[in-house]
Amino acid sequence: MYTRRDLARLAAGAFAASELLSAKPNSVVHGVILGAQSWSFRDRPLEGLIKAMADIGLGYCELWQGHIEPADATRKGLREWRENIAIEEFTVVRDQFAQAGVKVYAYTYAFRDDLSDKEIDRGFEMAAALGARYITSSANVDMAKRVNPFAVKHNIIVGMHNHDSMKPNEFSTPADFAAAMEGNSNIGVNLDIGHFTAANFDPVAYLEKMAPSIVTLHIKDRKKNHGANLPFGQGDTPIAGVLKLLEARKLKIPAMIEYEYPGKDTLAEVRRCYQYCRDALNG
Repeated sequence: MYTRRDLARLAAGAFAASELLSAKPNSVVHGVILGAQSWSFRDRPLEGLIKAMADIGLGYCELWQGHIEPADATRKGLREWRENIAIEEFTVVRDQFAQAGVKVYAYTYAFRDDLSDKEIDRGFEMAAALGARYITSSANVDMAKRVNPFAVKHNIIVGMHNHDSMKPNEFSTPADFAAAMEGNSNIGVNLDIGHFTAANFDPVAYLEKMAPSIVTLHIKDRKKNHGANLPFGQGDTPIAGVLKLLEARKLKIPAMIEYEYPGKDTLAEVRRCYQYCRDALNG
Protein backbone atom coordinates (compact mmCIF):
# COMPACT_ATOMS: atom_id res chain seq x y z
CA MET A 1 0.00 0.00 0.00
CA TYR A 2 1.39 3.40 -0.96
CA THR A 3 1.36 5.92 1.89
CA ARG A 4 1.76 9.68 1.53
CA ARG A 5 5.43 9.30 2.48
CA ASP A 6 5.94 6.50 -0.08
CA LEU A 7 4.42 8.55 -2.88
CA ALA A 8 6.47 11.63 -1.98
CA ARG A 9 9.62 9.50 -2.03
CA LEU A 10 8.69 8.02 -5.39
CA ALA A 11 7.94 11.45 -6.80
CA ALA A 12 11.35 12.69 -5.71
CA GLY A 13 12.97 9.65 -7.28
CA ALA A 14 11.10 10.13 -10.51
CA PHE A 15 12.17 13.78 -10.64
CA ALA A 16 15.81 12.84 -10.12
CA ALA A 17 15.57 10.22 -12.86
CA SER A 18 13.89 12.66 -15.20
CA GLU A 19 16.86 15.00 -14.88
CA LEU A 20 18.95 12.30 -16.56
CA LEU A 21 16.67 12.00 -19.58
CA SER A 22 17.97 13.84 -22.62
CA ALA A 23 14.64 13.64 -24.45
CA LYS A 24 11.03 12.90 -23.61
CA PRO A 25 9.43 9.77 -25.11
CA ASN A 26 7.75 10.31 -28.46
CA SER A 27 5.71 7.28 -29.49
CA VAL A 28 3.53 8.89 -32.16
CA VAL A 29 4.34 7.25 -35.50
CA HIS A 30 2.82 8.74 -38.66
CA GLY A 31 0.17 10.32 -36.48
CA VAL A 32 -0.70 7.04 -34.73
CA ILE A 33 -0.53 7.19 -30.93
CA LEU A 34 1.33 4.16 -29.53
CA GLY A 35 1.47 3.43 -25.83
CA ALA A 36 1.17 0.60 -23.33
CA GLN A 37 -1.36 -0.82 -20.92
CA SER A 38 0.66 -0.87 -17.69
CA TRP A 39 -0.50 -4.41 -16.91
CA SER A 40 2.20 -5.33 -19.43
CA PHE A 41 4.68 -4.42 -16.66
CA ARG A 42 2.83 -6.30 -13.92
CA ASP A 43 6.15 -7.67 -12.59
CA ARG A 44 7.33 -4.16 -11.63
CA PRO A 45 6.25 -1.58 -9.05
CA LEU A 46 5.05 1.85 -10.07
CA GLU A 47 8.47 3.45 -10.29
CA GLY A 48 9.77 0.48 -12.31
CA LEU A 49 6.84 0.79 -14.71
CA ILE A 50 7.54 4.48 -15.32
CA LYS A 51 11.25 3.86 -15.88
CA ALA A 52 10.52 0.99 -18.27
CA MET A 53 8.16 3.09 -20.37
CA ALA A 54 10.67 5.93 -20.54
CA ASP A 55 13.48 3.52 -21.43
CA ILE A 56 11.46 2.02 -24.29
CA GLY A 57 10.26 5.43 -25.44
CA LEU A 58 6.53 4.98 -24.88
CA GLY A 59 4.86 8.29 -24.15
CA TYR A 60 1.28 7.15 -23.42
CA CYS A 61 0.09 4.91 -20.60
CA GLU A 62 -3.18 3.23 -19.76
CA LEU A 63 -2.54 2.88 -16.04
CA TRP A 64 -3.73 -0.34 -14.43
CA GLN A 65 -5.10 0.11 -10.91
CA GLY A 66 -2.88 -2.69 -9.67
CA HIS A 67 0.11 -0.39 -9.98
CA ILE A 68 -1.39 1.88 -7.33
CA GLU A 69 -3.72 -0.13 -5.11
CA PRO A 70 -2.43 -2.32 -2.24
CA ALA A 71 -1.85 -5.78 -3.66
CA ASP A 72 -2.28 -7.73 -0.41
CA ALA A 73 -5.39 -6.04 0.96
CA THR A 74 -8.53 -7.96 1.88
CA ARG A 75 -11.73 -7.00 0.08
CA LYS A 76 -12.75 -4.95 3.12
CA GLY A 77 -9.33 -3.36 3.34
CA LEU A 78 -9.35 -2.46 -0.34
CA ARG A 79 -12.75 -0.81 -0.02
CA GLU A 80 -11.52 1.21 2.96
CA TRP A 81 -8.38 2.22 1.03
CA ARG A 82 -10.37 3.35 -2.00
CA GLU A 83 -12.92 5.26 0.03
CA ASN A 84 -10.41 7.04 2.26
CA ILE A 85 -7.14 7.56 0.34
CA ALA A 86 -6.43 11.26 -0.17
CA ILE A 87 -7.11 12.08 -3.82
CA GLU A 88 -4.08 14.39 -3.76
CA GLU A 89 -1.92 11.27 -3.70
CA PHE A 90 -2.96 10.60 -7.27
CA THR A 91 -1.68 13.98 -8.39
CA VAL A 92 1.71 12.87 -7.06
CA VAL A 93 1.52 9.83 -9.34
CA ARG A 94 0.45 12.05 -12.25
CA ASP A 95 3.51 14.22 -11.66
CA GLN A 96 5.80 11.17 -11.63
CA PHE A 97 4.63 10.22 -15.08
CA ALA A 98 4.80 13.81 -16.32
CA GLN A 99 8.39 14.19 -15.13
CA ALA A 100 9.31 11.14 -17.20
CA GLY A 101 7.44 12.53 -20.23
CA VAL A 102 4.67 9.92 -20.08
CA LYS A 103 0.99 10.84 -20.33
CA VAL A 104 -1.58 8.91 -18.27
CA TYR A 105 -4.24 8.74 -20.97
CA ALA A 106 -6.66 6.39 -19.19
CA TYR A 107 -7.03 4.76 -15.79
CA THR A 108 -8.03 1.10 -15.67
CA TYR A 109 -10.53 0.57 -12.85
CA ALA A 110 -12.66 -2.58 -12.73
CA PHE A 111 -16.32 -1.86 -11.99
CA ARG A 112 -17.39 -5.04 -10.22
CA ASP A 113 -20.85 -5.80 -8.89
CA ASP A 114 -19.69 -5.62 -5.27
CA LEU A 115 -18.34 -2.06 -5.46
CA SER A 116 -20.00 0.49 -3.21
CA ASP A 117 -21.31 3.68 -4.78
CA LYS A 118 -18.49 5.54 -3.07
CA GLU A 119 -15.91 3.18 -4.60
CA ILE A 120 -17.38 3.86 -8.04
CA ASP A 121 -17.36 7.60 -7.48
CA ARG A 122 -13.81 7.49 -6.16
CA GLY A 123 -12.64 5.70 -9.29
CA PHE A 124 -13.62 8.77 -11.30
CA GLU A 125 -11.99 11.11 -8.80
CA MET A 126 -8.79 9.08 -9.04
CA ALA A 127 -8.84 9.20 -12.84
CA ALA A 128 -9.34 12.96 -12.84
CA ALA A 129 -6.48 13.50 -10.38
CA LEU A 130 -4.22 11.38 -12.60
CA GLY A 131 -5.05 13.67 -15.51
CA ALA A 132 -6.69 10.78 -17.36
CA ARG A 133 -9.29 11.60 -19.99
CA TYR A 134 -10.91 8.18 -19.75
CA ILE A 135 -11.47 5.13 -17.59
CA THR A 136 -11.15 1.66 -19.08
CA SER A 137 -12.87 -1.16 -17.26
CA SER A 138 -13.51 -4.86 -17.15
CA ALA A 139 -17.13 -5.12 -16.07
CA ASN A 140 -20.37 -6.92 -16.79
CA VAL A 141 -22.70 -5.46 -19.39
CA ASP A 142 -25.31 -4.77 -16.70
CA MET A 143 -22.89 -2.49 -14.82
CA ALA A 144 -23.00 0.11 -17.59
CA LYS A 145 -26.34 1.47 -16.43
CA ARG A 146 -25.11 1.81 -12.84
CA VAL A 147 -21.78 3.40 -13.80
CA ASN A 148 -23.07 5.86 -16.39
CA PRO A 149 -24.51 8.48 -13.95
CA PHE A 150 -21.12 8.72 -12.22
CA ALA A 151 -19.40 9.06 -15.60
CA VAL A 152 -21.77 11.87 -16.56
CA LYS A 153 -21.21 13.60 -13.21
CA HIS A 154 -17.43 13.60 -13.71
CA ASN A 155 -17.52 14.17 -17.48
CA ILE A 156 -15.41 11.07 -18.13
CA ILE A 157 -16.04 8.40 -20.76
CA VAL A 158 -15.74 4.76 -19.67
CA GLY A 159 -14.42 2.32 -22.24
CA MET A 160 -15.66 -1.19 -21.51
CA HIS A 161 -13.08 -3.92 -22.13
CA ASN A 162 -13.89 -7.11 -24.02
CA HIS A 163 -12.65 -10.66 -23.53
CA ASP A 164 -13.52 -13.75 -25.56
CA SER A 165 -15.41 -15.71 -22.92
CA MET A 166 -18.69 -15.55 -24.87
CA LYS A 167 -20.52 -15.87 -21.53
CA PRO A 168 -23.81 -14.07 -20.90
CA ASN A 169 -23.42 -10.56 -19.50
CA GLU A 170 -19.69 -10.42 -20.30
CA PHE A 171 -18.21 -8.25 -23.05
CA SER A 172 -17.22 -10.39 -26.02
CA THR A 173 -19.32 -9.39 -29.03
CA PRO A 174 -20.33 -6.21 -30.86
CA ALA A 175 -23.84 -6.79 -29.52
CA ASP A 176 -22.51 -6.65 -25.95
CA PHE A 177 -20.95 -3.25 -26.58
CA ALA A 178 -24.14 -2.02 -28.25
CA ALA A 179 -26.25 -3.13 -25.29
CA ALA A 180 -24.00 -1.32 -22.81
CA MET A 181 -23.95 1.92 -24.82
CA GLU A 182 -27.71 1.98 -25.46
CA GLY A 183 -29.10 4.87 -23.41
CA ASN A 184 -25.79 5.42 -21.61
CA SER A 185 -24.14 8.55 -22.99
CA ASN A 186 -20.76 8.15 -21.28
CA ILE A 187 -20.18 4.47 -21.98
CA GLY A 188 -17.82 3.59 -24.82
CA VAL A 189 -15.49 0.82 -25.95
CA ASN A 190 -12.00 -0.27 -24.96
CA LEU A 191 -11.46 -2.65 -27.86
CA ASP A 192 -9.00 -5.47 -27.26
CA ILE A 193 -8.22 -6.50 -30.83
CA GLY A 194 -6.60 -9.78 -29.75
CA HIS A 195 -9.57 -10.97 -27.72
CA PHE A 196 -11.92 -9.71 -30.44
CA THR A 197 -10.07 -11.83 -33.00
CA ALA A 198 -10.06 -14.84 -30.68
CA ALA A 199 -13.85 -14.49 -30.45
CA ASN A 200 -13.92 -14.62 -34.31
CA PHE A 201 -14.77 -10.97 -34.97
CA ASP A 202 -12.97 -8.54 -37.28
CA PRO A 203 -11.34 -5.65 -35.38
CA VAL A 204 -10.56 -3.69 -38.55
CA ALA A 205 -14.20 -3.68 -39.65
CA TYR A 206 -15.39 -2.83 -36.13
CA LEU A 207 -12.89 0.01 -35.79
CA GLU A 208 -13.92 1.41 -39.16
CA LYS A 209 -17.59 1.39 -38.16
CA MET A 210 -17.38 2.32 -34.47
CA ALA A 211 -14.34 4.60 -34.19
CA PRO A 212 -16.26 7.48 -32.51
CA SER A 213 -17.21 5.15 -29.64
CA ILE A 214 -13.75 3.65 -29.09
CA VAL A 215 -11.71 5.08 -26.21
CA THR A 216 -8.52 3.04 -26.58
CA LEU A 217 -7.32 -0.11 -28.32
CA HIS A 218 -5.45 -2.97 -26.70
CA ILE A 219 -2.89 -4.38 -29.10
CA LYS A 220 -2.07 -8.05 -28.76
CA ASP A 221 -1.91 -11.05 -31.09
CA ARG A 222 -4.12 -14.12 -30.68
CA LYS A 223 -5.29 -16.99 -32.82
CA LYS A 224 -8.92 -17.27 -33.84
CA ASN A 225 -11.34 -19.73 -32.18
CA HIS A 226 -10.24 -18.73 -28.64
CA GLY A 227 -6.63 -19.43 -29.52
CA ALA A 228 -3.46 -18.63 -27.63
CA ASN A 229 -1.74 -15.32 -27.04
CA LEU A 230 1.36 -15.23 -29.24
CA PRO A 231 4.24 -12.88 -30.01
CA PHE A 232 3.20 -10.12 -32.39
CA GLY A 233 3.03 -11.37 -35.97
CA GLN A 234 2.46 -15.02 -35.08
CA GLY A 235 -1.30 -14.97 -34.46
CA ASP A 236 -4.37 -14.10 -36.54
CA THR A 237 -4.95 -10.57 -35.23
CA PRO A 238 -4.62 -7.95 -38.00
CA ILE A 239 -2.39 -5.64 -35.98
CA ALA A 240 -0.92 -3.96 -39.06
CA GLY A 241 -4.37 -3.49 -40.56
CA VAL A 242 -5.65 -1.79 -37.42
CA LEU A 243 -2.64 0.52 -37.17
CA LYS A 244 -2.81 1.41 -40.86
CA LEU A 245 -6.51 2.26 -40.51
CA LEU A 246 -5.68 4.57 -37.60
CA GLU A 247 -3.12 6.25 -39.83
CA ALA A 248 -5.30 6.47 -42.93
CA ARG A 249 -8.28 7.95 -41.10
CA LYS A 250 -6.13 10.09 -38.80
CA LEU A 251 -7.85 8.57 -35.76
CA LYS A 252 -6.54 9.78 -32.42
CA ILE A 253 -7.36 6.54 -30.63
CA PRO A 254 -4.30 5.31 -28.71
CA ALA A 255 -3.07 1.83 -29.58
CA MET A 256 -1.96 0.47 -26.20
CA ILE A 257 0.38 -2.52 -26.31
CA GLU A 258 -0.71 -5.20 -23.86
CA TYR A 259 2.03 -7.79 -23.44
CA GLU A 260 0.30 -11.01 -22.44
CA TYR A 261 2.01 -13.95 -24.18
CA PRO A 262 4.66 -16.01 -22.32
CA GLY A 263 8.08 -14.36 -22.50
CA LYS A 264 11.35 -14.22 -20.65
CA ASP A 265 11.88 -10.51 -19.98
CA THR A 266 9.09 -7.94 -19.73
CA LEU A 267 11.16 -4.99 -20.87
CA ALA A 268 12.56 -6.86 -23.87
CA GLU A 269 9.17 -8.21 -24.92
CA VAL A 270 7.34 -4.87 -24.72
CA ARG A 271 10.19 -3.27 -26.65
CA ARG A 272 9.79 -6.02 -29.24
CA CYS A 273 6.03 -5.38 -29.47
CA TYR A 274 6.64 -1.66 -29.86
CA GLN A 275 9.14 -2.24 -32.66
CA TYR A 276 6.65 -4.51 -34.43
CA CYS A 277 4.07 -1.70 -34.37
CA ARG A 278 6.59 0.84 -35.61
CA ASP A 279 7.65 -1.46 -38.43
CA ALA A 280 4.00 -2.07 -39.40
CA LEU A 281 3.46 1.67 -39.75
CA ASN A 282 6.75 2.30 -41.53
CA GLY A 283 6.42 -0.66 -43.87
